[in-house]
Amino acid sequence: MKTWVIKIGGAVLNTADAAKALFDVLVAQQQANFVIVHGGGALVDAWLKDAGFASAKHQGLRISPKEQMPYIVGALAGCANKQLMSQAIVSGHKPVGMSLYEAGVVVKQKLKALGQVGQCADSTDSVLPSLIAQGRLPLVSSIGFGEDGLWYNVNADEAAAAIAKELDAELIFMTDVEAVLDTNKQPLHQLDTQQIDALILEGVIQGGMEVKVKTSLLAAQHLRRGVYISSWLKPENLVALLQGEHVGTKITP
Repeated sequence: MKTWVIKIGGAVLNTADAAKALFDVLVAQQQANFVIVHGGGALVDAWLKDAGFASAKHQGLRISPKEQMPYIVGALAGCANKQLMSQAIVSGHKPVGMSLYEAGVVVKQKLKALGQVGQCADSTDSVLPSLIAQGRLPLVSSIGFGEDGLWYNVNADEAAAAIAKELDAELIFMTDVEAVLDTNKQPLHQLDTQQIDALILEGVIQGGMEVKVKTSLLAAQHLRRGVYISSWLKPENLVALLQGEHVGTKITP
């Protein structure tokens, strides 16, 4: 049975109906297994603001000083993860919430200047295959641990790509836009390396979408198959993708 890793953005957490619609779609799909990987940027922003911290980003990645990590971890691995568990249970799933470490991914520091921002570095024993075999739905937050035991904030797109590679799974990035857009804000149905490089150079793809597209391309190269970017605003898009239709933007190696 095919396994799909689905990365959902934190924006889904702000829209309970969207999360429920997504989980309703998955519970009806009996011919595939699923792993959900999530972020939660808006929630982290709110928690940091309430605690009196300023949020800063560098090339689409959140700078994560050590003193902010309890709030970042609490928002992502705690509140966001459990909100999704709650919605998954209502839809009829048996979810299990976890960090990247339980999912088999070991993390290391990306750049000292970014603080506790991590990158997926190695693999360890994963509980995912046994959970999937038990019919459970893994919900993986983008909080990771290093071999040094320190916790790290990992870009959720990179986290999803690492898990898809571990499981040799199909990968879908559900975002808040229908597809990657061109200069005229029209959806691009397929992108390869040359097209991506050109659009980044022209400034058409930038910020968070640049991170997403670059991560998708790396994942496509590792998985040796196309990776999809599509919208969580339309759960029917997910159904179409699972049935092999071409929806959103397909990133090809």
